[in-house]
Amino acid sequence: MTLNVRAEILLKTLIERYIADGQPVGSRTLARQAGLELSSATVRNVMADLEEMGMVRAPHTSAGRVPTELGYRVFVDTLLKIKPLNTSEVQKLEHELLSNQDPQQLIENTSQLLSEICKLTGIVMAPRREEQLAFRHIDFVSLSDRRILVILVTQNGQVHNRILQAEREYSSSELTQAANYFNETYSGSSMTDVRRALLHEIQQDSEDMQRIMKLAVSMARAAIDPDDETKAKTDDLVVSGESNLIDIPELGDMRKLRKLFDAFTTKRDLLQLLDQSMRAGGVKIFIGSESGCEALADCSLVTAPYTVDGRIVGTLGVIGPTRMAYEQVISMVDITARLLSSALSAGNRLESSGR
Repeated sequence: MTLNVRAEILLKTLIERYIADGQPVGSRTLARQAGLELSSATVRNVMADLEEMGMVRAPHTSAGRVPTELGYRVFVDTLLKIKPLNTSEVQKLEHELLSNQDPQQLIENTSQLLSEICKLTGIVMAPRREEQLAFRHIDFVSLSDRRILVILVTQNGQVHNRILQAEREYSSSELTQAANYFNETYSGSSMTDVRRALLHEIQQDSEDMQRIMKLAVSMARAAIDPDDETKAKTDDLVVSGESNLIDIPELGDMRKLRKLFDAFTTKRDLLQLLDQSMRAGGVKIFIGSESGCEALADCSLVTAPYTVDGRIVGTLGVIGPTRMAYEQVISMVDITARLLSSALSAGNRLESSGR
């Protein structure tokens, strides 16, 4: 969908004005503010074209226009100029996100900072347990009635014991072979890295080896996280500043707010979105229905992944109305993800050196 320069300027001007004051923008106002020597009639014609393309709409017959989701998407993808944060905001972030803090405290502080500076809702998906834990050693011990005892030791010295129910009896030699292969090849790796590496390897192995590798991976995975993966864990997502959304006119309807706050409470849909963003990498923006979450139908979500020692372990972001100051929020989310990554990585190195 290609716009000429005049249409781009008018669309950009309309969206910036609407973001600033939340009121439909009329043709006369656009003609005056766009910096183009155009009559109101010419502007109306361009607006009619943009409306036909689905980028703007008129909420009332006699009113001006407001942007649609498609209009916002074109604005964000092609017309937006990212605004760098001012020095004081960056210094505040650097001061608050110190590497000598407890990782959980860092996560909570980050969510709060995003909320305070953006005046919206800040969210941070904490690193999944499997992303944080790395294997040191694992043993499989056969018990009666097809039960297997899994003894897993992580790099930080924690010992996890789980009794699992197998589909069939496994001999001691099979269990030893699986444990030896697993320990020799993947000691020190996170569970996520192990699964990714094994995916290709399993396809190449013989049927017997494939079975043993699957056994090793499934049992180790169950030992680390025995809960159902589809079940949202309340400590996986930190949400701050929900009350910032109450006074936003577009979200003032109690039904909309109830859906939003239910989503903040249950967290399942938000966690799925953040997990999707983490896999995509980079700053990602969901506008309105693009999120696929009904509660966010009138909202935008701006996210970015953060890392520990170069490995993506989680995602953070900001939720607000589709009428948000994207140029500022995108910068805030991006720099916050970088600073959190730096703080967590520095803290991880300090913890490792102290062992």
